[in-house]
Amino acid sequence: MMQPLGVVAHYNLLEHLDSAGPGELYRARDTRLGRTVSLRLLPPDFAREPDARAALLERVRSLAALSHPNITALFDAGEHDGRVYVVYEFLKGQTLRAEMAGRTMNVRRAVELAIQMADAVADAHAAGFIHGGLSPDSIAVTAKGRVKIPALELAAYGGFDEEGGAVRLRDYDSPEEARGQPADERSDIYSVGAVLYEMLTARRPLHRGAAAPSVANRHVPPELDDIVLKAVAPNPGSRFQSAATFAAELRSLAAILDVRGGAGDEPEHAEPSGAHVGRAVVMALLILLVLGTLAWLMLT
Repeated sequence: MMQPLGVVAHYNLLEHLDSAGPGELYRARDTRLGRTVSLRLLPPDFAREPDARAALLERVRSLAALSHPNITALFDAGEHDGRVYVVYEFLKGQTLRAEMAGRTMNVRRAVELAIQMADAVADAHAAGFIHGGLSPDSIAVTAKGRVKIPALELAAYGGFDEEGGAVRLRDYDSPEEARGQPADERSDIYSVGAVLYEMLTARRPLHRGAAAPSVANRHVPPELDDIVLKAVAPNPGSRFQSAATFAAELRSLAAILDVRGGAGDEPEHAEPSGAHVGRAVVMALLILLVLGTLAWLMLT
């Protein structure tokens, strides 16, 4: 049996994991429930003031009520030897950034992942939570290929920032957040749209207004251009006003793509249909010529 690296409350620390977030991230064993979990142990000076620490713990624990198949489950939070720890679902898989691998993704696959993200965000909004920090680095893709967005900013992969005891990601801020304005539901919609834009084009949208994804990826249909550009509109009032509506539009588009057929990643240099017809005519003429020659030889 593997010897623990240490113990935090009733969790045995089994393996130190790479993490760009504050403190240390471990694969751990919950000795009470007998399950493997992820445990983040925050630095000693994190949320140092008692009021800030109490507010942080209260916020973390309140998020444990979220229950959605595309949201990482948060299990526990507390203090151990003067340090705050957060315990959440251990995932086998990779980040969305790793799946993207710096290139454009299959259009249908990108749409499906965006539907799952928008559904999860809509559920969080319905429960009164704004994420304010989605990015390909904070979104996980499980071994079964499903999206998992962090239940809150602490249960994520990178880009943390501390402000008065509060923590959130800053990788894919909306234009209004970049100007220092508070995030709202439409800010999360921008973030999901920005991630979808990058899946389709391998680049981020510009805050001043983005070009249609089809400019960089000819496999993107016009209907998807319209949806993505609405999601990443610089003015929040021009975006979808609810993540649920955004998800519904993406789901309708997915149905259209399925009816049309095709994977959405056909070769860039596929031959036009006329080329196939022309080649078939030439082959038919050659066959007739060969048959005619054989017939002449048999008669002579």
